[in-house]
Amino acid sequence: MPPSTETLTAERILEATEEVLRRHGPAKATVVDVARALGVSHGSVYRHFRTKAALREAVTKRWLDRTTGMLAVIAEADRDPEARLREWLAALFEAKRRKAGDDPELFATYTVLTGENVDAVVEHLTELTDQLTRVVQDGIDAGAFTVTAPATTARALFQATALFHDPGYAGEWEKPGAEEEFTALLDLLVRGLKT
Repeated sequence: MPPSTETLTAERILEATEEVLRRHGPAKATVVDVARALGVSHGSVYRHFRTKAALREAVTKRWLDRTTGMLAVIAEADRDPEARLREWLAALFEAKRRKAGDDPELFATYTVLTGENVDAVVEHLTELTDQLTRVVQDGIDAGAFTVTAPATTARALFQATALFHDPGYAGEWEKPGAEEEFTALLDLLVRGLKT
């Protein structure tokens, strides 16, 4: 294997790992495959990630963090809480649907990886519900929402919309009428926050 001319970083390793996972799937992808793709020894990869499990966890976290980061921008925006809530939930639905539809092989791979890395998934879900809690709290503070328990309300909103972001329901996302069902649910939930 020819030596790599670029500095080996954790980010480069994660990018290569993502490509190897896409090509080989989670059952067949190895650290040696990742090293080969980078033109380095597998020991070089292990200097950044001590185990194959640690590498797979880091890739999973990186994948989940993309969604978390994109949604954080919406949650932290300084504008109408109802509009932010609608935009945040719609963006979550669209991000998950795009991941499932644009690259189904990689989506299937990450479904396996998230099953292996429960701690990363729990952290991701906590971050998402924390973002929703902020939006709900802002709505309460602005007098737009009449609920009194922002964290409980945020968890309820997240659970109520699971059909539109939980990977277990990915097969439902492209069915005719999915958009209309999502909009109808969102309208119902927002009305509930105001009464």
